[in-house]
Amino acid sequence: MGLLKSFFTNCAHPRGRMGRAMLRFMNFGHAPLTNWGLDFVDFQPGWTMLDIGCGGGATLKRLLGRSNEALVYGIDISQESVAKARKVNADVLDKQVFISQGSAENLPYGDEKFDLVTAVETVYFWPNLPHCLQEVRRVLKPGGKCAVMVEVVEADSVWTKVVDGMTAYSPEQLKKLIDDAGFVDTELHRKKPSYAAVIGVNPPSSH
Repeated sequence: MGLLKSFFTNCAHPRGRMGRAMLRFMNFGHAPLTNWGLDFVDFQPGWTMLDIGCGGGATLKRLLGRSNEALVYGIDISQESVAKARKVNADVLDKQVFISQGSAENLPYGDEKFDLVTAVETVYFWPNLPHCLQEVRRVLKPGGKCAVMVEVVEADSVWTKVVDGMTAYSPEQLKKLIDDAGFVDTELHRKKPSYAAVIGVNPPSSH
């Protein structure tokens, strides 16, 4: 159990050899959830997008494939993740894809920069989720969308026992948190057994 716990705790902050293995696992394992969730977003050409908790960088590639002439930003708290994401997107790095190390609590971007902010399998680890959602609103353009995708939706999930520092939220809790942060027209999509996508719109009167 100790080794397993150590491996899966790398979900939150991948480090070292085990972290690199986790990033490969996440790039592959999160693909079905990500592709399903992104289908609910009406992508437009030329969008500027941000993926928070970009992990191994596969979601950045998927975002780029959905909007012609897009600019895609990724941020992750883990240096290992940033290195992997940069490698995965090397062909477009610093041209169309821009990757930084940092936290959802203090996003290093100006106000009203993004058309879409995504968070795939990462809100479990955000400290002070209501504050982080305010940060997401700050960097979203009026009318921009926030799309949160999760597949651990039970508070007593085995994952919360295996992964240190993980908090699971039900889709309904996430929707309420997103609504409480001031997003509007929030949609909740579910797919069995446990996929959920919660998509909120930043209202025009954002500030």
